[in-house]
Amino acid sequence: MWFRGAALLLVALVQIVLCVPEYYNVLGVSKSASEKELKSAYRQLSKKYHPDKNPGDTTAHDKFVEVSEAYDILSDAETRKVYDRYGYDGVQKHKQGGGGHHHHDPFDLFNSFFGGGGHFGGGQRKGPNVEVRVAISLRDFYNGKTTEFQWEKQHICEKCEGSGSADGKVDVCTSCNGRGMKIVKHQLAPGMFQQIQTQCDVCGGRGQVIKHKCSVCNGAKVIRKATTVPLTIARGALPGTRLAYENEADASPDYVAGDLIVNLVEKEPSPEENPDRLDGVFFRRKDNDLYWTEVLSLREAWMGDWSRNLTHLDGRIVSLVRERGQVVQPGHIETVEGEGMPKFHEDGDSVYHQTEFGNLYVEYIVVLPDQMESGMEKDFWAIWQKWKGKIGVDLHKDSGRPEKPIVHEEL
Repeated sequence: MWFRGAALLLVALVQIVLCVPEYYNVLGVSKSASEKELKSAYRQLSKKYHPDKNPGDTTAHDKFVEVSEAYDILSDAETRKVYDRYGYDGVQKHKQGGGGHHHHDPFDLFNSFFGGGGHFGGGQRKGPNVEVRVAISLRDFYNGKTTEFQWEKQHICEKCEGSGSADGKVDVCTSCNGRGMKIVKHQLAPGMFQQIQTQCDVCGGRGQVIKHKCSVCNGAKVIRKATTVPLTIARGALPGTRLAYENEADASPDYVAGDLIVNLVEKEPSPEENPDRLDGVFFRRKDNDLYWTEVLSLREAWMGDWSRNLTHLDGRIVSLVRERGQVVQPGHIETVEGEGMPKFHEDGDSVYHQTEFGNLYVEYIVVLPDQMESGMEKDFWAIWQKWKGKIGVDLHKDSGRPEKPIVHEEL
């Protein structure tokens, strides 16, 4: 009994040393995975680790080869049975013994699976790019955020695997003989004809016809459904920033998917989306600077002795203060250095870079009372008259404007 346990341990250690792959784990599926689940896993992982999407990354290249090998083995019913019963060594012996299944080049496998060249952009035409606009709040532009969004993306129909046929059979169009185009002859005049090449009206230019259409896509080969896309917003990113997701646009069995282009725009602020009551939500941005309008009463603007606490976009408090006797003129703009937007840098906050900030500009608006009590009016009038006679300035007189309207005789 002891000898048997030691032998099993030795076999396990040998497998670890030799790094024998566990194909189901490589694809991230269970041992009971269906053919459709295997295809879906391979489709995602092969695109993720393809060397064209990870230039210079040897780890990604090795992963791509490993994923291709796993799918190559498990997608074949015969070799999958051998693997399930005898493991990796059994598959190798099966190949050596002429079992009929030979290792494919991973790029050839990718080519045959996706119906195009072994590399993105090579051998098969690329579909159109798709651009979407995603509205982001100023707070998220300030702090940076990892989030997600949804859009209606075109996917290859999983039911028919992109064939459009319920039974997998696709016939050549007899109207155009599979060319997708037909030559139509028009008579212009007696004895005069014109030949025009036009798209086949039977197959729609596809060159193929389907007798039994797929019940899910109705023969279209593709379906549209809401798709979630992860989105990382860099701190200090500017509205109008464009992010490219390679080969993540509308999918089709007839071409390699184009790129999904995400255009970041700033969302209009609203009280409903401000549960934390951050004043900064209502800042106005211009490049790396922020703008804020602060309202003062007549007493505050004239006499000072006030303070305001602005809650910034990251929750910090920015204090605006005037001591007693400090006058604030209407329209005055105060510069608060370093309290604007973070300046975007690809390294962000790191050992290589320390984030710099723009400025915050505060414009002051003074609200005058529209009515006063009689006693208050008399007190104010007495004070103004006293100082007018002593050091008052007559702005009308100093302006140089005429005392009375000038009347021309001819008028």
